[in-house]
Amino acid sequence: MLNIRNVLIIKTSLIFGYFIFALSACLAWGASLAWGANLAWSAELTQTIAAIKPSIVGIATFQKMRSPPVNFMGTGFVVGDGTLVVTNAHVAPESVDAEKMESLVVIIAKGNETELRSAVKVALDKEHDLALLKISGEPLPAMTLADSSTAREGQMLAFTGFPISMVLGFHPVTHRGMLSSITPIILPALNSNRLDAKMIAQLKKSAFTIFQLDGTAYPGNSGSPVFDPETGNVYGIINMVFVKGLKETALTQPSGITYAIPSNYLRDLLQKK
Repeated sequence: MLNIRNVLIIKTSLIFGYFIFALSACLAWGASLAWGANLAWSAELTQTIAAIKPSIVGIATFQKMRSPPVNFMGTGFVVGDGTLVVTNAHVAPESVDAEKMESLVVIIAKGNETELRSAVKVALDKEHDLALLKISGEPLPAMTLADSSTAREGQMLAFTGFPISMVLGFHPVTHRGMLSSITPIILPALNSNRLDAKMIAQLKKSAFTIFQLDGTAYPGNSGSPVFDPETGNVYGIINMVFVKGLKETALTQPSGITYAIPSNYLRDLLQKK
């Protein structure tokens, strides 16, 4: 005969078994939802990449007698009427050597072929490290700017550009990541020894916020558009030099953090053009 103690043990075992079964079912259900969400997110990104790739260009200088003739500077993307290209101000050179027939160009990827088009700088915003170029030839597909003030921490984003210049071939590369922080471009220095001329000059200007991403960008990615994976609308512009130089002065070694300038500053530049 079963005594009360054995009955309690059996009931406890059954309850524990049901609990484990229910927990496993919930975890499996949650995993399937997450997998489904990731699958949908990946499908949307796949379609968006195909749509925006014709808008991604390289920024370079060209001199026919130089070896190599093309000096790659960074990434840019097409906006507006299709003849305007956005990049970082530090990417577009302040001047070219006209005496040696050097010129500013954009590089357009066309499969395994490339096309060079001449470009001229038509607007500059050094405070936010933005430059606007006008290119020759027929209009290219333009990207749409999002309202970057609507961006939220935790939002998933992607960026496309030409990392490590043309070493890996001239093919647009896409990385994805999360908007991990919306943060001031300069944090208060712990002491005056941490301040330099560049920081002091920036502090004298109007303060503004930047985006911090958990995706990894590389040299050559400066000027890449940061966009919504579903719509392709641009929320920011990758910045690998200007922001790091101000943001990471307290670090002895540069971090792997990626920064971006919000696209609303670009909207302002387009209006002033």
